[in-house]
Amino acid sequence: MKDKKPILMIRCAVYTRKSTEEGLDQEFNSMDAQREACEAFVASQKQEGWVLVPDRYDDPGFSGGNLERPALKRLLEHIESGRINCLVTYKIDRLSRSLMDFAKLVEIFDRHGVTFVSVTQSFNTTSSMGRLTLNVLLSFAQYEREITAERIRDKYAASRRKGIWMGGRAPLGYDARERRLVVNDQEAEQVRHVFRRFLEVGSATLLVRELAEHGIRSKSSTAADGALSPGRPLDKGTLYKILNNRTYLGEVVFQGEIYPGEHEAIIDKPLWDRVHSILAGNRHTRANATRAQTPAPLKGLIHCGHCGRAMRPSHTRKQGTLYRYYVCMNASKNSYRDCPIGGMAAGDIEKLVLRQVQSMVGSPEMTARVWKEAQKTEEPFEERDLVGALHRLETVWDDLFPGEQARLLHLLVRRAVVHTDEVEVHLRVSGLNLLAAEIGTEEDNREER
Repeated sequence: MKDKKPILMIRCAVYTRKSTEEGLDQEFNSMDAQREACEAFVASQKQEGWVLVPDRYDDPGFSGGNLERPALKRLLEHIESGRINCLVTYKIDRLSRSLMDFAKLVEIFDRHGVTFVSVTQSFNTTSSMGRLTLNVLLSFAQYEREITAERIRDKYAASRRKGIWMGGRAPLGYDARERRLVVNDQEAEQVRHVFRRFLEVGSATLLVRELAEHGIRSKSSTAADGALSPGRPLDKGTLYKILNNRTYLGEVVFQGEIYPGEHEAIIDKPLWDRVHSILAGNRHTRANATRAQTPAPLKGLIHCGHCGRAMRPSHTRKQGTLYRYYVCMNASKNSYRDCPIGGMAAGDIEKLVLRQVQSMVGSPEMTARVWKEAQKTEEPFEERDLVGALHRLETVWDDLFPGEQARLLHLLVRRAVVHTDEVEVHLRVSGLNLLAAEIGTEEDNREER
């Protein structure tokens, strides 16, 4: 009589998942039903050596659209360590609703010799037919998920067109309650104050400073974990968002179209129109400013040494005279009292940078580095010619057009940092030899003329 072939033990893990936490507080919920069916299936295969592992792999409240699930990650770690031979789920989409993600999981299963079984769909991945059936079913699961997403988007769009508040952070002046915006009387009065004062002041910069002094801040919020995020002082960007938010008119904007909202208006139309006439006038003034005619050779290079922000070029005209400045972005956005650098005369800064460049270029160390780099070119020149050409930079500078000054500075300077008592310049060594050659060529042409 022949001995029976020993039955190999197959260690089985059950994975359950539910997209939402709704109903999980019940004594017997849907995840319990999934587990019960899977455990019964494993018990029915006891004669084949199937044994249930003691670990539980449950992901309540996690979507099947991605693999970022704690129990699934722990399951994959146990598969890779060889603790599991078979994975059992109630349905395929409990494991994944994404065909791409499922293909990655099947690859891991194959690599570690793990069989995948779906209890209600009666197949496993050890056969080619099982794989085909699996991919077909998963394709339909993904199709169903995409159709559901389209329905949600369509419902969202229809609700927005009806003026229904669809969630998100409520703007200053409102509170969100039961998917509706309800007027917060205290904040609403602050919003009205902002509109009225902008009408009187006419300057966002001055108004931001005034609002900070009166303690008017952006809306505070409470996170899901109960942590309070206090409001912040209004800057010019936030101020413009408030002044352009049509929610305050009792309207809803969706995909560029305006619809009547279900909420109460805070600002009346005459006040809104007067404020926006000022905003439109300011935009018109700014648009007419001919920036191309205003030279700013340090644009993109100069930074504030106090806060690290870039300094943008600015200008004004008084009695026909043009005055140019470089202004710290932090000071421009908030208040000049927030930054000791603030705004500085452009001509003074450009001269300081140029002198600093000349000082650095004239040092023996820098000259040696530039001359060494110049020797790698096709037409290297003598060191004395290099020194002489670079030292003539200041003489040539005033004869150059603003665009050429900007080009040369961008060739020379990598970054310029303005402090209250000095200007810190970082040079581009690779561009110095090219600049020296250009200056030298220009000087030769002048002598020939």
